[in-house]
Amino acid sequence: MLPNSLTLSLGGLVAGILAGFLGIGGGTVLVPLMVALGYTPLQAVATSSLAIAITSISGSIQNWRMGYFDSHRVLYLGLPALFTAQIGVYLASKFASYQLLIAFGLLLLTNIYLVDLKKRLINLTNREPTHRINPAIARVCTGGAAGLLAGLFGVGGGVIMVPMQILLLGEPIKIAIQTSLGVIILTAISACLGHTLSNNVLFIQGTLLGIGGLLGVQFSTRILPKLPDNTVSIVFRLTLGLLSLYVFWQAWQILHS
Repeated sequence: MLPNSLTLSLGGLVAGILAGFLGIGGGTVLVPLMVALGYTPLQAVATSSLAIAITSISGSIQNWRMGYFDSHRVLYLGLPALFTAQIGVYLASKFASYQLLIAFGLLLLTNIYLVDLKKRLINLTNREPTHRINPAIARVCTGGAAGLLAGLFGVGGGVIMVPMQILLLGEPIKIAIQTSLGVIILTAISACLGHTLSNNVLFIQGTLLGIGGLLGVQFSTRILPKLPDNTVSIVFRLTLGLLSLYVFWQAWQILHS
């Protein structure tokens, strides 16, 4: 039996719960988990993209059955992401392991600020802030950034898509999460194909992670619509904060090993 198979399956389960609950694809858990189990950051990023593809397809099917899947929103963000994911795949092979992890941790912290910024803008003006960016341009930027990060970090892109949809497009957090999970199908598949061509994907490990994620996302997509927006927002930011600390610790270990 493959070493660490139970750990990989349980990690996929947790990642799947986060994918449906927070729309972050689960890569924020999978990449640190695989590095902790001894895989290289590049293998972790590449294999995570396979697992995320499995998880996001499952979660989006569930959202569609429940009437929470908007194909137009998904396509507007997903099409530019298909192209930029390949740029991320190329860049991932150019960074040292600790550099990938440090950049990943900084990304998580940045997104905590972006979500908080949106809330403060609304509180200051007592209304939804007017959009300074054309919606079409905002969607291209949001989807493009998600694809880039999917290829570079194996995160699906949800960690940037959720706050950018809130900040640039004025989407409620639940809609942003549900749309993000749909777009992640496209970004993860694109990134996975690119990494497969570079022989970076570990298919057995990725399948184990994906099966666990498939089960977890079925649970969380059913719970999300029942929760208050404020609760989802708090959990989203807390999760990113804790994961960023863990990623920085792993980068420090690699740098001093």
